[in-house]
Amino acid sequence: FQRRGGPRADMVPEIAAAVGFVSSLLRTRGCVSEQQLQVFSGALREALAEHYKHHWFPEKPFKGSGYRCIRINHKMDPIISKAASQIGLSLPQLYQLLPSELTLWVDPYEVSYRIGEDGSICVLYEATATKPVSSYGMLTCKNQMMLGRTSPSKNYIMTVSS
Repeated sequence: FQRRGGPRADMVPEIAAAVGFVSSLLRTRGCVSEQQLQVFSGALREALAEHYKHHWFPEKPFKGSGYRCIRINHKMDPIISKAASQIGLSLPQLYQLLPSELTLWVDPYEVSYRIGEDGSICVLYEATATKPVSSYGMLTCKNQMMLGRTSPSKNYIMTVSS
């Protein structure tokens, strides 16, 4: 992807945020080696770039949002399972390592996620058309709090600041 004047046409930081987040979920469980994580991250990065290639609209960030959404809802997202197969992780292993309910939205200028059907939406990466305002792929206190939960309790409140 080439940079031109105006909105950024590449999706590198957004994909890096999504890949970093999913990799950090696998890393936290401690069952995957760093070398395996690197292979998984590379495979997921390539798969997402290919999948999003004709569905990335920086001028209309939410156009194609459903297509770019990564979803685990008691069914594994095929892009994640394909990348995981590159390091020999089976579907049952993936279900043990990742939340049973996860939604990850990868849009131009913003990557956010929700764990659980009624969980809070947390922003992983946010950028203006010119400069990023938050780091990505980091395990922040807000997502560490969510890791052990399949779904937050109804009265669980999480605040997100950007």
